[in-house]
Amino acid sequence: MLLNPLALHIPDGFLTPWICVLGWLCAVLVLHLAIRHSREQFGERQVPFMGVMAAFIFAAQAINFPVVGGTSGHILGGALTGILIGPWAGTLVMTAVIIVQGLLFQDGGMLSMGWNILNMGAFSVLTGYATYILLHRFLGTRKKVEPFVIFFAAWISVETGAVAVALQLAASGTFPLHLALPALTLVYGLIGLAEGLVTVAALSFIRGSYPELLQGNSAPGRASATLVSFGLAFALLLALLSPLASSSPDGLETVAETDGFMASASGSFFEVFPDYTVTMLESPSYSTIVAMVIGTLLVFGVVLMLGQLMMRVRGRAGAG
Repeated sequence: MLLNPLALHIPDGFLTPWICVLGWLCAVLVLHLAIRHSREQFGERQVPFMGVMAAFIFAAQAINFPVVGGTSGHILGGALTGILIGPWAGTLVMTAVIIVQGLLFQDGGMLSMGWNILNMGAFSVLTGYATYILLHRFLGTRKKVEPFVIFFAAWISVETGAVAVALQLAASGTFPLHLALPALTLVYGLIGLAEGLVTVAALSFIRGSYPELLQGNSAPGRASATLVSFGLAFALLLALLSPLASSSPDGLETVAETDGFMASASGSFFEVFPDYTVTMLESPSYSTIVAMVIGTLLVFGVVLMLGQLMMRVRGRAGAG
C-alpha cells in the first residue's frame, strides 16, 4: 500500500512563481531567527532529543488514518514539538523533516517548499506553542486544565496550517478563498481532533516518565540515553507499521480532486524514493518499510548533525 504523497504539502503547480518566491524569502527569515534563538537557548545534552523528535515526526506523519467521506489524515506534530523542545528548536526540527520529505520522497514541490516549511513547520509550531502558553496564563497550570490546554493548542496548530494554505491558494488564483477556507478548515478541523488526542497522550507519558523535559531541562545520565534510545526505537516501529496507513487521499488532495485543481500539480523533475518506496523492491510493503526506515534514520542523523554544528558555532562565538 503506497503512502499518500500530498497531505498539507503543497506540490509545484498549485502556487504562482512569485508566491513561491515570497514563501522562500519568509522561510529563510524564519529559519535565520530559529537558528539564532536555538543556538542561544539549547544545550548540548538536549541535541539528541531534537533528533528523536524529528525521527518520530517523520515516521508518525506516514501513518494516515481514515477521517470522513473517503478522506484520510495524519498528525503534524508541530504543537507537540514546540511544547516539548521549544518553538525555535521545534521549527528547525519540523523544517528538517519537511526538507527530507521533499528532497528524497518528493512529498511537496521544490518551488513551494518555502511555504511547506512555514505552513507545516513554523506556523504549526509557533501557534501551537503560543496557544499553550497563553491558555496557561488565563487558565492557570492546574492539572485538570492541562489536557484541555494541550488539546486545543494542537488543534489550533493544524487549523493554522490549513488557513495558511487556503490563503496561498487564493493568492495564486488556484482556488477562491470563499471555497478554499471552509473546505480546508473543515477537513483539517477533523484531523486536528486526532492531533489533539495524540499530543495529549504523548505529553502525558513524558510528564509521567521524564517530567524534567517539560521544565526545559534534559534528562540526566542514563535517563537521557534511555529516552533517546526508546524514542528512536518507537519511531522505527512506526516506520515498520507504515504499510498499514490508509490509502485514502489526504485533506488537501481530497479538496484538490473535488474542486478540480488537482490537474495543475506538476511532478518532480527527479525521483529518489517516489511516494515513499524503493523502486528496486518488488513488494510494495517491503518497499515502503525500507524507504521509511531510511528516512527515519536520515532525519535523526540530519537533525543531530545540525544541533551539534550549532553548539560548535556557539562555542567558537563564546571563545571569541
